[in-house]
Amino acid sequence: MTALAIDVRHLTKRFGDKAAVEDISLQLPRGEVWGFLGPNGSGKTTTIRMICGLLKPTSGEGTCLGYDILRETDRIKPHVGYMTQKFSFWGDLTIRENLEFVARLYGLKPRRKIVDDTLASLGLTHRQHQLADDLSGGWKQRLALAAVTMHAPELLLLDEPTAGVDPQARRDFWDEIHTLASHGMTILVSTHYMDEAERCDRIAYLAHGHLIAQGTVQDIIDRTGLKTLRGKGDRVRSLAEPIKSVSGVEHVAYFGAALHVSSRDEQALAQVRQQFSDGVVWEAVPTTLEDAFIALMHEVGEDRRLTA
Repeated sequence: MTALAIDVRHLTKRFGDKAAVEDISLQLPRGEVWGFLGPNGSGKTTTIRMICGLLKPTSGEGTCLGYDILRETDRIKPHVGYMTQKFSFWGDLTIRENLEFVARLYGLKPRRKIVDDTLASLGLTHRQHQLADDLSGGWKQRLALAAVTMHAPELLLLDEPTAGVDPQARRDFWDEIHTLASHGMTILVSTHYMDEAERCDRIAYLAHGHLIAQGTVQDIIDRTGLKTLRGKGDRVRSLAEPIKSVSGVEHVAYFGAALHVSSRDEQALAQVRQQFSDGVVWEAVPTTLEDAFIALMHEVGEDRRLTA
């Protein structure tokens, strides 16, 4: 068994003369949780579909679970669970009926026991006779996770699974993800949420179809070289625009009642401390992942695919 769940090199996907994804290389060790981040249209879904054999790349090569993504796609699919952005199960069937149908598709036996165990493991037993259409977003999400993990896949691909779900349901969902990973499953999850990214072992950040950065959260923060000040006081809400005009300041944003100011230039931060000291208490704080990503987006600039 290869030590890498995903090993893809120079993946590119074009639709006509437009490149949706260009020159992406990823190596994901087995048993890790990876976050896949990026703005809408960055190429996350296209990349996920190429990795699991649902979409043929225009160029590039690689393996998924040791199988060639170009020539062995049919061998990849039985070992992968893929949860799409949109709820894609049957609203006029109950939770149990949905799972029984999926179990038949996979040829799972003993089917009744597997369905019973899946219901129990995800806390669905007491709702098993409820129609899927009547479920809230969080319970639909749990049903979808049950359906895509029932066949015990080696790799789980989750495409923005918590969009539109309440905070408690998101937290419960992530607890389930880490439980699955603790049993050896490799998980790649795309998300817009910074707090979710920080729950991952490693993250990969896409923008405009390109892989911009990958590594641990701290790796990516360190790569930017940003230093951050936090200002508190009655005047901070009136200072954001003047501080943005200070040469060398790269990012100014509110965090609750405080103002975060980030820069690679320590002299610029010293100037902020000195020039805007009246009624404001400044202190150095760790740079956040959100600060780092905004800085990376500024580095990347506009999406050149729109004018290509």
